[in-house]
Parts: sequence; C-alpha cells; structure tokens
Amino acid sequence: MSQLSEQELVRREKLGKIRELGINPYPADLFEVKNSSKSIKDHFVEGETVVIAGRLMSRRIQGNASFAELQDAEGRIQLYFNRDEICPGDDKTPYNTVYKKLLDIGDFIGIEGTLFKTKVGEKTVMVKNFTLLSKALRPLPLPKLDAEGNIHDKFDDPELRYRQRYADLVVNPHVKEVFEKRTKLFNAMRKFFNDAGYFEVETPVLQPIPGGAAARPFVTHHNALDIPLYMRIANELYLKRLIVGGFDGVYEFSKNFRNEGMDRTHNPEFTAMEIYVAYKDYNWMMDFCERLLEHCALAVNGTTKATFGKHEIDFKAPYPRVTMAEAIKEFTGFDITGKTESEIRQASVNMGIEVDDTMGKGKLIDEIFGEKCEGNYIQPTFITDYPKEMSPLCKEHRENPELTERFELMVCGKEIANAYSELNDPIDQRERFEHQLKLAAKGDDEATEFIDFDFLRALEYGMPPTSGMGIGMDRLVMFLTNNQSIQEVLFFPQMKPEKKPLAISEDAKAVLELLNKSENITLNDLKSQSGLSNKKWDKAIKDLTKNKVAKVEKTSDGLIVSKI
Repeated sequence: MSQLSEQELVRREKLGKIRELGINPYPADLFEVKNSSKSIKDHFVEGETVVIAGRLMSRRIQGNASFAELQDAEGRIQLYFNRDEICPGDDKTPYNTVYKKLLDIGDFIGIEGTLFKTKVGEKTVMVKNFTLLSKALRPLPLPKLDAEGNIHDKFDDPELRYRQRYADLVVNPHVKEVFEKRTKLFNAMRKFFNDAGYFEVETPVLQPIPGGAAARPFVTHHNALDIPLYMRIANELYLKRLIVGGFDGVYEFSKNFRNEGMDRTHNPEFTAMEIYVAYKDYNWMMDFCERLLEHCALAVNGTTKATFGKHEIDFKAPYPRVTMAEAIKEFTGFDITGKTESEIRQASVNMGIEVDDTMGKGKLIDEIFGEKCEGNYIQPTFITDYPKEMSPLCKEHRENPELTERFELMVCGKEIANAYSELNDPIDQRERFEHQLKLAAKGDDEATEFIDFDFLRALEYGMPPTSGMGIGMDRLVMFLTNNQSIQEVLFFPQMKPEKKPLAISEDAKAVLELLNKSENITLNDLKSQSGLSNKKWDKAIKDLTKNKVAKVEKTSDGLIVSKI
C-alpha cells in the first residue's frame, strides 16, 4: 500500500466509503444497455428515454448541476447531472455524495435519462438515474489542456502505450481505428476467398517438424509423448496436404512464431494468410493477388489509394511484373543469368555487399536484390522468376531450369506477398530438401535443417498442379493504415520485461540525476556536487551500484562513476 500514489490511495478511500453506503462498486447484476453514443447522435429525438453505459471521462461541477462526458465503444456523449432530477426527494446523497465526491474520471457508470439539446445545440442526456458499474482505482493517463489551449502530459510514449494498450485505447481513441481497419481487412479477404469457393481451415500450431519456411523455431517439450514440438513457423506443408486430400482451394489465417530478431517490421508472433488453389499456376495467382488487394484496399479505406509515410500507394490492378534478373540488371548493371556461384560472389564483393563462405548462390542473389533493388519498388510490383536455390518448395520454371515459378509482391521496398507454382514432383522435392540440408551443414542459417518425410509421402500419393500464396497480414495492415511500426498494428506486441521501479533512496535518486547529466564523472566531483554528508553519500552510492544502475571503475584519472 505504501507504494501507491496519492491519487490511488484517495480512490481506495472512496471505494471504502462507497461500500459503507451499501453500494457494491463491482455489481454482478446485468445492466441492460439499450443505446450507444453514436446511435443517440445519429437518431436523436428530443425527449426520448435512453439507457447507456461507459466511462466517465470529464466533469464540470457547478453546485447542484454538472456537465460530464461519457465514453463508450463508439464515442462520447455529453451528460447533464441535475441534483433535483436525480434526487427528487429529501435524500440528496446520490448526487451530493456519490456523484460529486466518490466518483472519479475513469469509473464505469450506467445512465438512464432523456435527450435534450443545450442552448448551443449540443446533444445531451439529462440523467435521471445513474449506477456505478466499476470503480477505477488507477487514474487514466489523460492529457491536460491549459488556458492557452496547449496539451500537456499526452500519453504518447510508444513503450508505455504498447505495454498498457488498454489505457492507450481509452485515452487515444484514434488508435482504435487502426484495429477496426485490421478487422475490416480480414473480413474483406475472407469474403473474397469464400465468394471464390475456397475453404477456410485450421492446421496445427504445435508441429513435430518446423516446415514451410526457413526460420529459427520456438521449441517446447510434450511430456506425455516425450518428444520436442515446434511452434509453427509456417502452415504451408499442412495446407498442401489438404490439396492432396482433395480440396480444390484452402486458406488459413495463421499465427506463426519465429525465434528471431525484433524490429519495426518484425514481431516474434505474427499473422500470415496462406491460400492454395489446385489446377492454377503463379501467373493466375498474380492476377488473383492484385484483384484481392484492390478489393481489400477499397473495403478498408474506401479507395484503392493509401498513404504510407511520404508515399501514396495505389493498389488498383494491374501491377508491373519484373523478373529478378531484370531488377538486378537495372539497378546494378550485373546480369545474373547463367553466372556461377563464384562469379556472383565476386560481383557481390564488387558491389560492396558483405558475403561469407556459408552463402550459396541463392543467398548471394538474395543479398544483391535486398541491398540494391528492393527499396526502389514503391508502388505494388511483382518480382518474378527466382533462382531455384532460393525456393526449395517451388516448381522449376517451365522455360528455364535454373529458375522457379515464383513471385513476391513488393510495396514501399517491402515484401507483402510470396507465391509459387507449387512443386508437386516428390522426387524433385526430396532432392531440394537434401540440398537444403547441405546448405545448413555449410552454415547457412536460412536453410532448413529438417526433411518432412510425411509431406514427401503425401506428395507421392499425388498433388495436382497448385499455386499457393502467403501474405503478411500485419505488414499489409501497416500499409493500409499508414503505420511505420508493426507494434502499432498489434494489440499486444512482444516487449522486453518491464523494469521494476528502483528501490533506492531519495539521496540515491538525486545522485542519479546528476549522473544523467554526464556520461562519466570522477567519484570526488560527483560527491561534491551531491552536497551529501559522508554517511548519506556512502549509502547513496551503494544503492546505485547494488541495483546495477551505476558502476565505479579505477582508471588512470582516478575513480570514475558511470551509468550502466
């Protein structure tokens, strides 16, 4: 209790007083909401009775009357509390005590009242009865507006917002729009697939072999079976098993997990959509993809155009189609066609690209494209016909055996879709898997280290010609909502463990403030600036070093204190 802020202590005192009045601050009873802030405003009828619920977000108390704002899932509505309307009898406790003294901003309340317009035309609910539905014990991080109209204490620190998304959604209502658009995107894509006659399925999240992509998996252990299991890095091989089983078209929105780095475009848990359609090839899939994304952009934003940073992107079909060889030749002058691994390695070095002995031909080409070409494609563009070494699950190109029938869709220099004419030759597939094992043994960390023998067995039963496509849903949401960071489009992005508040003395905090102003300082200078007595100084510096906030090192210049 001693660690609670003054406001939190006050709210707990109010909680006790509410209970003393015989009011349950967390009632279990149903409160039947009949209206919303939006429906009231859209279909306003003077004098109509309404029942609404939400958070109390502001109050302007003026004696026996008060204006307030209520926020529900659809917006805000003004409330008018009048003591005599709420308390027509002699007992004025509900207004004088409960409303004025014991309620706080952030509390959930239920309201019964009638509608009217103020003198300035504001649509307002005249409160007849109110019910406390949930007492908030922690104050919301609401921004403050001063007399000059300047906003202070905005809740805009990204780390705090992502950690406390629940508070972010309450005090920054515009954030909710991003997630509403996210849901619109999924619904639009699902409708497009369903209307085409394709079947939504579910595949395992825990897999005995991590397949369908080259990535480092999360590993767990199944006690009953006494075997390792891997969290899904992709669902491709399971979906293709279903094509073998007789489905003409299947798709899945899957949560995938990759035990790799995190940055503005990568989260260890992410959402992908994969779709596989029998009797199709990658040319058909390109047509399908551009029609799909045009449809989704319209559904989400009402237009095919979307702003992303300084760029305006247009998802209207059709999109340009450029082979990987053409792209590399255009931006580097080097033609990869027919070149050996050593020639491509030397060309990479000449371009200033870092290479090492673990890189095979495919990885070298991928590095060249990533470094020199990728960022140039702002408008949606299909990059096609990848070298075979880069695509172990993809069908050999019908005209060039060194290539595969694959495309990636690039937008603003980022890949958002990846598709193949799927490899359905089980002998060729086995050889590709074995080649991947050799690359992995050589040290290529993007080569798969597993052969899925059950998948090979499925192919041996026969899989029809098939085209498949994967789309990174989080990245697509970023493009459609103009967000540069993947954390903005995930409700709860993965974060580093939250640092616990430092259990240090006030003197130690004062010394830390001095240390913040300088990268390092001599021990004697820091002690002198602190103005502390010897006893207090010793305790303060021990607090900082014990809590690993600062360190003291012996140097030629004497004892130096620096932050850790």
